[in-house]
Amino acid sequence: MTKTEQKVTREAEAKMLVQQAQGGDQTAFTALVKRYEGQIAATVIGMLGNTPEADDIGQETFIRFYKALRNFRGDAEVGTYLTRIAINLSLNELKKRKRKHIFSMFSSNDQQEDRIKSIADEDKEHARDTKEQVQRAIQMLEPNFRSVVVLRMIDGYSTKETAEILNVPLGTVLSRLKRAQQKLQKILKELN
Repeated sequence: MTKTEQKVTREAEAKMLVQQAQGGDQTAFTALVKRYEGQIAATVIGMLGNTPEADDIGQETFIRFYKALRNFRGDAEVGTYLTRIAINLSLNELKKRKRKHIFSMFSSNDQQEDRIKSIADEDKEHARDTKEQVQRAIQMLEPNFRSVVVLRMIDGYSTKETAEILNVPLGTVLSRLKRAQQKLQKILKELN
């Protein structure tokens, strides 16, 4: 069976599970979660890093899917639909972090010094491993670039699928990917 045939079969199975879950079959919904939890975890960790918030966002993705299940029409593939939920929740978390960061800039100097030392210690550990450096560099990208990198380069979505998930034109995905790659090269040079 070709890769395309496998994907079509996998999506048909997923849609059948969705129909069963829409009919109240909890086992079918559990099967959907097991089928897509690794993919969603990779997407969220790519967006937020390996943090407790990433775990929460992964769980919240499936909670939101469950709540919206009866309205799911199957216009998009199940994996694409779940990934879109995960990306949106991740972007919301990044906005929340940014607000917290702005607020924390007004905290005491002692707390800032402790935080800087903590970050410096973490940076030394991360710098030892190239994979970790790349992950850190991705985390430093702006969310609109990070989402394209995660979907295209980490999750392996096509350019067209990435455009559908992010609800942007194909050209926007291509330009963001090119700019993200340039930014990553610059960040990685600075980290070395």
